[in-house]
Amino acid sequence: MKVHIIGGGNLGVSIALGIAKFSKNNQVTVTRRNIAAIQYLSEYGITVSSDNKHNIQEADVVILTIKPYQVDTVLAEILPVIEGKTIASAVSGVSLEMLQAKTNNVFPVVRIMPNIAAQFGESATCISFPEKDKEKALPIVSLFQDLGTAPVIDEKLMDAATVLGACGTAYALRYIRASMQAGIEIGFDSQTALAIAAQTVKGAAKMLLEEKVHPEQLIDRVTTPQGCTIVGLNEMEHNGFSSSLIKGIKTSLKQIKG
Repeated sequence: MKVHIIGGGNLGVSIALGIAKFSKNNQVTVTRRNIAAIQYLSEYGITVSSDNKHNIQEADVVILTIKPYQVDTVLAEILPVIEGKTIASAVSGVSLEMLQAKTNNVFPVVRIMPNIAAQFGESATCISFPEKDKEKALPIVSLFQDLGTAPVIDEKLMDAATVLGACGTAYALRYIRASMQAGIEIGFDSQTALAIAAQTVKGAAKMLLEEKVHPEQLIDRVTTPQGCTIVGLNEMEHNGFSSSLIKGIKTSLKQIKG
C-alpha cells in the first residue's frame, strides 16, 4: 500500500514510523510545511516533502493528521488530484458525515483515531467507516493492526475513543510519573524508579491483553489478607483515585463535544 500522510506533527510522524517499522510492503510519504524537523524520516525509507501533493497521485490512501481548522484548505488543495483515493481522517471532531460533505460524497472515507504509540507498534487505533466504503476501509484496518490494535467501532463512539485511547496516553503517563515520584520518596533514584514504574505498567497491560480478564481478577492475585498491596489500594481509593480518573475522562469528552 502507498500511504500519503498530510501533517508531519507528532501523530503523523508516529504513524509513518510505525508503518515503516512494523508493516511490510508499504511506501510512505509525509508532508509538512517545515520539513527540517522531520528530515530524519528519510533514514527509514519515508519520503518527506513540503508539498502536500508530492507523490499523492500514486497513493492508495491519504491520511489526514492535521488540525480541524486546516481541513478545508487542505482538501481544496488535494481533491482535484486524488480521484479514487481513500481518505482516512485522524482529525478530531470531523465526523464521517462532515467528511463526506467536504469531499462531495465521491471519495471513500474512513475515520481513524490512533495514538502516538503507533511509532512503537502499540497504538490503540479505533476505526469507523460507512458501510458502502467497507471494501476500501478493510486494508486500512489491516494496516493499523500492524501498529497495535485496531477495533472497528460505531462512529458515535469516536469522540469517546479519542479520550480513552489518545488522551488516555497522557493519563497513563501521569500515573507512571506519580509512581516514579513515590519511588524516589521511598528511596530509589529517579531513573531506577521510572524504569520500575514503566515496566510494571507494561507488564500489567500485557497480562490483561493476553489473558482477556477483568482487571480485578489480576488484582486479586497480588493482594493478600492484611498485606501491603490492599492497604495501598484502599488508601488510594479513599483519596479518590478511581473517581478522579473517571471524572477526568468524562471532562475531556465534554471538552471535545463542546
